[in-house]
Amino acid sequence: MREPHEIIFRPLITEKSTQAKEEGNQVAFEVDPGANKVEIRQAVERAFKVHVLKVRTINMPGKKKRMGRFLGRRSDWKKAIVTMAPGDRIEFFEGV
Repeated sequence: MREPHEIIFRPLITEKSTQAKEEGNQVAFEVDPGANKVEIRQAVERAFKVHVLKVRTINMPGKKKRMGRFLGRRSDWKKAIVTMAPGDRIEFFEGV
């Protein structure tokens, strides 16, 4: 079994994810592209000591970027939206 930090790379803090956190008790993470929903659920529960109700995943394609006259491309990545049980909170996002 992999460690939580090998599956969860970083939290995504955007306007949309902040609104989802306040209204639906959901948190968004950038995760390992090879991780499945079960691994993501277990990693979040072990890392943050919360109960996860649902995990939704999205494969995000990398954007094409221009650097001067050269074209480049950012890497593809995976996003996970985790719904927690009512009353559970991740203190990392509370500004403590």
